Amino acid sequence: MANIEHLQTVHAPASKVYEALTTAEGLSEIWTNELVVHREPGLTNEFRFGSNDLTKMRIEEMAAGSRVVWRCVDSDPEWIDTVISFELEEKNGKTAITLRHMNWKEVTPFFRSCNYNWAMFLYSLKTYCEEGKGLPYQERKF
Repeated sequence: MANIEHLQTVHAPASKVYEALTTAEGLSEIWTNELVVHREPGLTNEFRFGSNDLTKMRIEEMAAGSRVVWRCVDSDPEWIDTVISFELEEKNGKTAITLRHMNWKEVTPFFRSCNYNWAMFLYSLKTYCEEGKGLPYQERKF
């Protein structure tokens, strides 16, 4: 099994980062603005990236200000049953975010592309939390 891992520091409290990762307002600014978001474990969030690209993430865990875990239940076949987690650790007014995308069957070109795109997701999260404006899919030029 292969995993993607990234670390990003945000100059914002963990509560603000957590809100960005668990609300439609936040996720529409940082990932995609075509979405359906719930805030309860066991429910499934839906994210669209164009008309033919739907990703469904079941919320596995939510711990206010510290942890969010999703399991992919529908998307590209390489994503199904992978797990995405966000660990938040606040210290001195900054929040360290550890993003993990776990349980890939193998390292493929799509894995490598997703690795890059998760880094861009964290950049978008950082700019949203620090400056109030993220970079969702619909506004990206790359």
